[in-house]
Amino acid sequence: MKLIAGLGNPDTKYQFTRHNAGFMLLDYMKYKHSFEFKFESKFNGEIAKIQMNGESIILLKPHTYMNLSGNALIAVMNFYKIQPQDILIAYDDISLPLGTLRFRAKGSDGGHNGIKSIIKVLGGNTTFDRLKIGIGPQPPIPSEAFVLQNFTQEQLEELKMALQRANEAIEFYIKNDIILTQSKFNG
Repeated sequence: MKLIAGLGNPDTKYQFTRHNAGFMLLDYMKYKHSFEFKFESKFNGEIAKIQMNGESIILLKPHTYMNLSGNALIAVMNFYKIQPQDILIAYDDISLPLGTLRFRAKGSDGGHNGIKSIIKVLGGNTTFDRLKIGIGPQPPIPSEAFVLQNFTQEQLEELKMALQRANEAIEFYIKNDIILTQSKFNG
């Protein structure tokens, strides 16, 4: 069993902000694979259970807001007995150009508060996989303000193409491993 978590903020006012790229990816997957999310209070998030390429997958959209994403993740991990090495976290990255995808096996939080929260609840364990979705470049404004801005319509069209590639990449990732996925989809 694998867990794929898309990071974002749950209120509708954040729906099309840059910080919600992880939620947008899971919503695209919902559309593409015809499944529904259900809010589960014990996880403080929306989850869906699907089969993909012969693998059981739990998809999670935490409702804890970005800075506490780890709280929902650890609740799902504990309930389903999922190990960090069976997790993929999809989230926004301001250092990557808009629409760029970058898979990464383990690493630091890179200044991302959602990843920082996850590493904290995992007791410093960083052995989970990541899918960074580029939302940059960042103009000369504070990061906190930039990530909470809405995408323009033109940027949303570009992001939609990236989400299509990300969905394809996740399907490949489930069948293969992070190393092969990196070599095929990073860029």
